[in-house]
Amino acid sequence: MAEFYGLGPTITRGLAMSASSVGRWRQVLSGRHTAALAGAILSAACSSGMEVPLVSPQGLSCVDDSKPCIDQRMATLKVMMADRDRRWVHEPATPHAYASGVRLFAFKGRKKELTCAELAVGKREADAGQAVLRGPSATGLSPAQIARGTMLSAEVSRELGVEMKRRCRA
Repeated sequence: MAEFYGLGPTITRGLAMSASSVGRWRQVLSGRHTAALAGAILSAACSSGMEVPLVSPQGLSCVDDSKPCIDQRMATLKVMMADRDRRWVHEPATPHAYASGVRLFAFKGRKKELTCAELAVGKREADAGQAVLRGPSATGLSPAQIARGTMLSAEVSRELGVEMKRRCRA
């Protein structure tokens, strides 16, 4: 599934990702731009007395493959991964958040550190992905974005389920 987000092979199930898109993901993953962006946002918010948002709503709702959108998603994912309290776990997910994959990648990346209750929240969220993305509230999403989001939801649901069985006794 990660290949759809530029984190794996460039061709899967007949859908191709351009070499430039893969290159952008690799550049973003290297962290050259996202740390500066996140630092600038936090610095500006703190110096102005604003309350700093938990995660960037732009990173959760930006679903196209443009460089600014990819940068926003990666910056949001970094903030989520760095949040030791994992406050983002209990925030509601929107259809665009499912399509962007940011929250699902965060659950996937932090699964070994999540409590059993947090794993359950993530599993419920991942399980709801297909219905949410195919429902009436997912307006404006392309069929490809919906397909990627539902496939990622299914993958994350399986992984979180395995982790829950391994560590959490009901």
